[in-house]
Amino acid sequence: MAREFSITPKSVPSVETKYRKIHTALPAPVTVPTLETLHRTELRAMQGQPPVVWHRAEGFQIWDAAGNCWIDWSSGVLITNAGHSHPDVVKAIQEQTQTHMLASYMFPNDARARFAERFASLLPEGHRKVFLLSTGSEAVECAIKLARTNGMRVGGRRKNIIVSFDKAFHGRTLGSQQAGGIPSLKEWIINLDPGFVQVPFPDGFRTPDTSFDFFLKCLVEQGIEAPNVCGVILETYQGGSAAFAPVEYMKKLRQWCDAHKALLICDEVQAGFGRTGTMWGFEHYGIVPDLSTWGKGISSSLPLAAVAGRPDVMDQYAPGSMSSTHSGSPLPCAAALASVEAILREGMVENSRKQGEVLHARLHGMAKEYPEIGAVAGKGLVAGIACVRPGTKDPDADLAWDVVERCWHRGLLMFMPVGLGGGTIKICPPLMITDEAMAESLAVFEESFAEIVAERRAAPVEAAR
Repeated sequence: MAREFSITPKSVPSVETKYRKIHTALPAPVTVPTLETLHRTELRAMQGQPPVVWHRAEGFQIWDAAGNCWIDWSSGVLITNAGHSHPDVVKAIQEQTQTHMLASYMFPNDARARFAERFASLLPEGHRKVFLLSTGSEAVECAIKLARTNGMRVGGRRKNIIVSFDKAFHGRTLGSQQAGGIPSLKEWIINLDPGFVQVPFPDGFRTPDTSFDFFLKCLVEQGIEAPNVCGVILETYQGGSAAFAPVEYMKKLRQWCDAHKALLICDEVQAGFGRTGTMWGFEHYGIVPDLSTWGKGISSSLPLAAVAGRPDVMDQYAPGSMSSTHSGSPLPCAAALASVEAILREGMVENSRKQGEVLHARLHGMAKEYPEIGAVAGKGLVAGIACVRPGTKDPDADLAWDVVERCWHRGLLMFMPVGLGGGTIKICPPLMITDEAMAESLAVFEESFAEIVAERRAAPVEAAR
């Protein structure tokens, strides 16, 4: 049973630093009416994060209406790569609203054309057709459709198998959850499509065998014949754990897909636009996928997503036969163009790489000290800390939850990710975070983690007394 954050204010120690300020009980009493309204009117599933009622967000900081301030290690769930309310993004949105043109369905608009052209120009050669959508889940659904359509085109109707990986998260819609590798998230589907199969993700922790031969063995064990595979989809890094596959594994997977006319699909929804210390996450592998899916950090603000890929795959459908109601609406396209230019102009990709080196070095140092940390994964400004019961690989969701809560009380904000038994702590600050803010937030995290572990270790002794 998942734990829930209480919305009853609790006294916490005061905090006053350059980047953090906590001077009320939490959640702030003034914000409780808003929380009560949401609890009364929204579905319970929306109550899974620390109850901070966001009032203002700028750069790498979040404020509530009481003036409490947090360093943000969530990026609004990996959305605000360029930082919250980047001035150029705000200006682009304001200017677009002044044109009195906010939506155009599939009818062309200039903002869509400008962003599509700029986005495509940055992608690898041969991967420059784009389809703008609204959400990452929608982009994954589209990629599945294109892969199966291409499979029929090159191999007939039997070529319909989509291979994906366990522990993967590709979204919350029907197709994206069947491609996903978290069984608990798709129990509701009941009648699962047999054309979706999963193999273990080669993370080196929960799946020690990271050889490509193991991939082939798993397909054989499930009775999957290579000629019937139309596509292989994976997150560039796994959203739940931040784990990457080995480079050699990915190169062999690229070769295998080519040999069997299967499309390689990289889900870049969380990885793209500088998050991992390169502009595109798949750059770490030295490969180019046939299709890629995008979202979250694409605009640093408004809902926008995309599919990109080979022209022959992207152009399989006739005019008017693939669309999205808000496909390429001018407002999010204007924001996305401004965000991309800011990321490039202000060196945020390099900052992500540089800050990531500091982040991961400190986290790996903690892993050597605490057996409660089973693994640290990620690159750039994304990290996943696998909290485990010492001596095992069993996820310790309570430890992760307690650490996130303690950090929230001290002015450091994270989100609770799905999957892997709830035992992963995810770290993903905006890409423009400074040296000073990174140092301060790491100190808060290390202190909070150490305290929670010490309290848990002391609990049995106290009980015995």
